[in-house]
Amino acid sequence: MTTKIHLYACSLAACLIVSNTSQAQTLQETIQYTLNNNPDIQAAKSERNAVVEQIGQARAGYLPSVDLSFGYGYENSTNPTLAGRNPSQHHVELDRREAGIQIRQMLFDGFATQSEVERHTARADSRSYTVFGQSEIIALDATETYLNVLRRNDLVKLAEDNLHYHQSTHDQIVLRANRGVGKRVDADQSAGRLSLAEANYIAESGNQQDAQTKFLRTVGILPADLATPSSPEKLIPKSLDDATEQAVNNHPVLKSANADINSAFAQYETAHSPFYPRVDVELGSTFNNNMDGIEGENNDLSAMVRVRYNLFNGGKDVYRQRETSYLINQSKDIRDNAYRQVVESMRLSWTAYKIISSQLNYLKGHMDSSIKANIAYRKQFNIGQRSLLDLLDSANELFTASASYTNAKYDMHFAQYRLLASMGQLNAYLGTQLAKETEILSEPRSDEMPWYEEITNNETVRLNLF
Repeated sequence: MTTKIHLYACSLAACLIVSNTSQAQTLQETIQYTLNNNPDIQAAKSERNAVVEQIGQARAGYLPSVDLSFGYGYENSTNPTLAGRNPSQHHVELDRREAGIQIRQMLFDGFATQSEVERHTARADSRSYTVFGQSEIIALDATETYLNVLRRNDLVKLAEDNLHYHQSTHDQIVLRANRGVGKRVDADQSAGRLSLAEANYIAESGNQQDAQTKFLRTVGILPADLATPSSPEKLIPKSLDDATEQAVNNHPVLKSANADINSAFAQYETAHSPFYPRVDVELGSTFNNNMDGIEGENNDLSAMVRVRYNLFNGGKDVYRQRETSYLINQSKDIRDNAYRQVVESMRLSWTAYKIISSQLNYLKGHMDSSIKANIAYRKQFNIGQRSLLDLLDSANELFTASASYTNAKYDMHFAQYRLLASMGQLNAYLGTQLAKETEILSEPRSDEMPWYEEITNNETVRLNLF
């Protein structure tokens, strides 16, 4: 019996550290499958692709516009030209036919086309960062569900071992009572603890099924044999300041907000374009018949440079430009709020990581001590130095300590992955392939002061167009 107790205690410790190395489904494979099939990411990709098509719409302003026109109908004409030719003829009825082609090429439009291309490019970059950020969020969710399945598997194993221990102890107590060596009340007490162990096993089995269902909801498939992932501890920054700096430099939410600011500035430039003249080259040709009461062909061929300059339209352009200045300030405020959220998320992640790091060694010490105490209590019970209640209490403490350490171990793993996600580096660590929609279209400006320094130095400049 002592040998069985030793095996039980060792199995508790081994289940917390070692997993079956033949397991095939890795965390990286799970995350990659999730990223490829998650509906939220697919929706974000479609939105980004739709914005990219708007870049092509804006670039169309650089290309010529070609229009064809055709017409056929009835015309009743009365005009001075006809009256001069034949005073008695008041009107002429003819079948009128028209055909024409016009080619218009923009030479200058007040930088409207250029600004619109820049605006939609910045919007596309913002959506690209959104896809990236959504991929980080989904990857973290899938990582949590992955770890929770492993956690529940270990807890079910602990509960199963605990049940077997109580069953073995109960069988021994009943045998003693039947032989008259032990007390019947000990058998009753042991039966009660056995029932509790059975209830714990059933509860943990239910939690295991819940974790598998959550895995199905997040990943899209039920878990197979899951491999225990390695710890990313080597990538964890040494201090909170270092972690915060990496988060501010790399977090996709902040990059998306910064791209929105660029889009707002380009929109402001677009709103300024009506204050410039517009210059077009227009080539046209018409092929008409029976025009204005005169029978025969009436053809024209023209090549013109046209300048159009609006002098007054009720102040609409001024109000539009002021509107876009407010939109710039709004996008900056949104960026500043995103900065606060990223910093807050990093600090919360760091605090959780540090707390669980501090607890882990103590919880492991508690578990190791519980294993030694349980073994010693079993030996003392066999020679009559410990009561059955002491032995069963020791077994329950061992189960509780082992479960606490298991939870802490997986909490520690998740806290590390959460830190990577807070820095925008989770998928980079896992080596997963992100969608092509995360590609950035615009080139970064080398002369632009880092926007995070602008926030931290409190130097945000607001437009004043009044």
